[in-house]
Parts: sequence; structure tokens; C-alpha cells
Amino acid sequence: MTSVEQRRVRVWFGDHVIADYCAEAALAERYAEAMERRFAGLQVTNEVVSGDGSTARPLPNERLWDIGPQ
Repeated sequence: MTSVEQRRVRVWFGDHVIADYCAEAALAERYAEAMERRFAGLQVTNEVVSGDGSTARPLPNERLWDIGPQ
């Protein structure tokens, strides 16, 4: 049985993700092309998804809020 490569497509508005889609490579490529047309000028990334569902892009190093969990 062969494994189908999964990819994650994201549309970025600055540091914020406004669209997130995971699919096999061919569908992800079609989606990325459509998002590039729809959101011209915004960054669209198409990354390989690892076995645990994560991508190579790390989380930001800055603190995103001032109140911690309680």
C-alpha cells in the first residue's frame, strides 16, 4: 500500500492565517492556485504535512497574549 502525500495550504494576511486546507498533493495544488487568484497579493504556502499532522513552519516566538491558563 502506498502512502499519499498530504499537503497543507495556508493563506496568510501578515502573520495571521485566514485559510487553512489539507489534502493530497494534486488537490492542494489546485486549491493553492485558486487562493492565489482570489487573494492576489497575500502569501499562499503549500507545505508537506508530516505524519503527526504538523508542518515545517514553527510557531511564533513572541507571546500572543498576556494572561496565562488558570
